[in-house]
Amino acid sequence: MIVYLIGMPGSGKSTVGPVLAEMLGVPFVELDAEIERAAGATVREIFEREGEPGFRAREAAALAEVSTRDRAVVSCGGGVVLEPANRVTLRATGEVVFLSVPLEVLRERVPPAEDRPLIRRPEDLDRLYREREPLYREFAVHVVDATGTPEEVAARVREELLRWSG
Repeated sequence: MIVYLIGMPGSGKSTVGPVLAEMLGVPFVELDAEIERAAGATVREIFEREGEPGFRAREAAALAEVSTRDRAVVSCGGGVVLEPANRVTLRATGEVVFLSVPLEVLRERVPPAEDRPLIRRPEDLDRLYREREPLYREFAVHVVDATGTPEEVAARVREELLRWSG
């Protein structure tokens, strides 16, 4: 089984993912790292060179490759659900878990920065939240409260998955 973690930047996908993978005894995959490895460039460099459409195309290719694995916990980039083809891949090949975090908490966790192509000003995070949060909720099979430590959140995800598989 593949467990895909989706959610806003700062929701904990990259910190909860390795903890959850260890709990489940499966490999952990950071989708952005796979994109960077294949491109030989950072996410920021890809955005600068190819824009968001170029990055999204690379993201879709990396997701398609990762989706062929037998078992893994995959931390997806915050925008992975924007592409309809990605939504089909996610749903068809694994369990989709939305790590839900209130906007106020995300503001504390995700300061705007030059190395964040889509969050360079405080209002950028608010806009992304308004655009994406409803889509995450609509699309995910599992919605888990991602406030708390990585261990607490990973345990909640594991419990949610067990409840559905049992």
